[in-house]
Amino acid sequence: MNVLIIPEDFRKDQYVLKPIIQRMLAEIGKPQAKVQVCLDPVLGGVHEALKWDRIREIIEMYRGMVQLFLLIVDRDGVAGRRESLNSIEAKVRGVLRDASCLLAENAWQEIEVWALAGQPLPKDWSWKAIRKEANPKEVYFAPFVAQRGLANEPGQGRATLGREAAANYRRVRSRCVEDVKSLEDRIAARVAT
Repeated sequence: MNVLIIPEDFRKDQYVLKPIIQRMLAEIGKPQAKVQVCLDPVLGGVHEALKWDRIREIIEMYRGMVQLFLLIVDRDGVAGRRESLNSIEAKVRGVLRDASCLLAENAWQEIEVWALAGQPLPKDWSWKAIRKEANPKEVYFAPFVAQRGLANEPGQGRATLGREAAANYRRVRSRCVEDVKSLEDRIAARVAT
């Protein structure tokens, strides 16, 4: 099975998304799935990633080579983000007439939270507060990266923290039920058919 992750901006998100999605697929019985991150075209932000024309361009570019497209963007505190993703999924169903599909998910609030979810957190941090925070990248992720001395690595700490989160995937899944667990369940239902 070939899987293409479509992030809102691959330049940093790839370091968290690829290892976590690979582990997610292994957990649902697809350890041999080939997971790639969409590098072309560069979407450069959530607004571009939510444009139907851009998603259709990617679908057309990779049609026939990919069985599962995963559009994953930040929620950014936008209550209607799920509806936008549902709309894109519905449009893609009208275009893809083969066995492939697109599933879309919004990280609650940002992809970086998934990386934090796999970590033992500082004792004075609350997981509930992290999930509620409108700007967790700035308030929690950046200080955690600095504390770990990872700011100068690829993805500004995301490479190491993404790998570590994937290694602790069950913790990620249990902490991120609304997004990671939800996506896993939807993929599992899809690949079982």
